[in-house]
Amino acid sequence: MTCETPVIEFRKVTKIYGHGEAEVRAMAGVDLSVAPGEFVAIMGPSGSGKSTTMNIIGCLDSPTSGDYLFNGVHVGALDQDQRALLRRNYLGFVFQGFNLLARTSALDNVELPLIYKGVPAVERRKQALDALDKVGLKGREHHDPSELSGGQQQRVAIARALVGNPQIILADEPTGNLDTKRSQEIMELLDDLNIRDKITIVMVTHEEGMAKFAHRVIWMVDGQVERTGTPEEIFDHERHSA
Repeated sequence: MTCETPVIEFRKVTKIYGHGEAEVRAMAGVDLSVAPGEFVAIMGPSGSGKSTTMNIIGCLDSPTSGDYLFNGVHVGALDQDQRALLRRNYLGFVFQGFNLLARTSALDNVELPLIYKGVPAVERRKQALDALDKVGLKGREHHDPSELSGGQQQRVAIARALVGNPQIILADEPTGNLDTKRSQEIMELLDDLNIRDKITIVMVTHEEGMAKFAHRVIWMVDGQVERTGTPEEIFDHERHSA
């Protein structure tokens, strides 16, 4: 039996903002790992450190101390350009607010990451069309965000995250701006991408119903991982301790 290298691993990661009386310890010695192909939800009360954890995973922030390994490589040893390449080639981002360019077609929004990667125009168009088809938006390529529903806008955002064939999708409250029906549709789409395309998904959410799509929940409190387990295990514990 072989032991697979985690795609994400934190070893005693801390993150401190400010100094003296203004010091905030957002992360206080976090150990966690995510295996290739997992669907993980990071949860916890406000101020628990889940957003900071996501920012460090996405190379949008750096630990104050401790080690972050990506596919076994120490991210702290990478320079700024190398971290940018890691983001560009291995990570796809989905945000609560969609972050689409207004008055710009769905197709052009999805093509944007490929422009930064220097992909030729014809190939860009093909890959973007394929990504939109994969999220169920074939025929909506030339609509701009104002002509799309919230759920459709989030599908465009997911297509944009997918178009570079990332190893991991980082989803930060991906259903936070959607109603229940659209939230369910987006989670079913992410679940399908995880199962069908074997994409690792790490999601921050505060919604129990959305977290139930994950294989595993990492529950954080006061900058630490308090426990980890299946959604059922975590939510049963929360109900019994309330």
